[in-house]
Amino acid sequence: MGQGLSCRSSDELGLFSAVQLGDLETVKEVMGKKSALVHCSTVYDRNSALHIAADNGQIEVLSFLLEGSVKPDVLNRHKQTPLMLAAMRGNISCVTKLIEAGANILMFDSRSGRTCLHYAAYYGHSGCLQAILSAASTSPVAASWGYSRFVSIRDRKGATPLHLAARQRYPECVHILLDNGALVSASTGGYGFAGSNPLHFAARGGSLDCIRELLAWGADRVQRDASGRMPYTIALRHHHEACAALLNPSSPEPLVWPSSLKFIGELNQEAKSLLEHALMEANREKEKMILKGTVLSPPSPSPSDSGFDDNMSEVSDSELCCICFDQACTIEVQECGHRMCAHCTLALCCHNKPNPTTACHAVPLCPFCRSSIVKLVVAKVVKTENDIPRKSWRSLNLSEGSSSFKGLSFGRMGGRGSGMIISENEWLDKPLTLAT
Repeated sequence: MGQGLSCRSSDELGLFSAVQLGDLETVKEVMGKKSALVHCSTVYDRNSALHIAADNGQIEVLSFLLEGSVKPDVLNRHKQTPLMLAAMRGNISCVTKLIEAGANILMFDSRSGRTCLHYAAYYGHSGCLQAILSAASTSPVAASWGYSRFVSIRDRKGATPLHLAARQRYPECVHILLDNGALVSASTGGYGFAGSNPLHFAARGGSLDCIRELLAWGADRVQRDASGRMPYTIALRHHHEACAALLNPSSPEPLVWPSSLKFIGELNQEAKSLLEHALMEANREKEKMILKGTVLSPPSPSPSDSGFDDNMSEVSDSELCCICFDQACTIEVQECGHRMCAHCTLALCCHNKPNPTTACHAVPLCPFCRSSIVKLVVAKVVKTENDIPRKSWRSLNLSEGSSSFKGLSFGRMGGRGSGMIISENEWLDKPLTLAT
């Protein structure tokens, strides 16, 4: 009701101007004289005062309108809700307020058949994206539609939010969607080239960070679109040489986040961050090998290169991982209580090549007591007076020592008590795994 009205009077124009500028006092004054103005809309786009407030991020005016008789899901000419416009602009406070007021996150516009989740992903607003996903997990959407189905919801042309985030080169949005269960290899219908998956779009845009995220979550490098093209071919065609090197089917496979393991899905944020950092660091080491000796630009620095691990450069003997003798013990296995570094924990849980035919993976065992891993938590470090700080192997410059150590890397432990030293070149085609 009221959405078909055109606003031409001075009071109506004054109201919309005040809403746009966030002049709450003027809005209250105009509304006090003529409360019916709240149901008017602009001439062409049919935007209501609530649309204008959401679009311009005027949270005080928006809150005032919602406290009145304005419904949060009022539609404009393209059947877009105020929540969609707030998600487009990245107005996180307006997004949050509209959701709290009961805005429906499962409404589709008439222009592209997209939801507020599509718009947040397309415009790269990670905060809005996370707010909408958080609301979906606790709203009736999760019960009626299913949360995983909502995360990979398609627009009229078959594009999911993950397709849009990859196409627009927003790695943070890509990560959030994957972390919430988005389908990493979903194919489009009519969006872009038919049959394209998110990796095709990332390859076309030349986003190394998006490609890293997608590969780390199991994207298939050899999946072809309807025209028979792999992401590797698309990257070459658009002259993205570094991307093509990572997408080359003959390059070593990256480690893949073990999302199918139950205890991985139950990680707290601190433990999850440690393992995710270890995963990306391990894959960056592989990436350096892939790009070694080429004229390609080097990969962007990892968090460890920018000081993330400065506090781990010296560790005591009691803190040192007994598997690699290289990193500090940061992860504790429950219920046995044994400890490992994040890198060794990741090697224990990860698989190198995605296998679509395997629905789940065998639960890994603790390498010390061979009991099943039930839960992973962050290890609490307890220092004693007898602890002697020592340098990590990675902090030592082996090139200054004996020549017999040159070109060698300290490998992961093959068994419980035996270590091994292997040639650096042998890591190129071998997965980083622990024998069980």
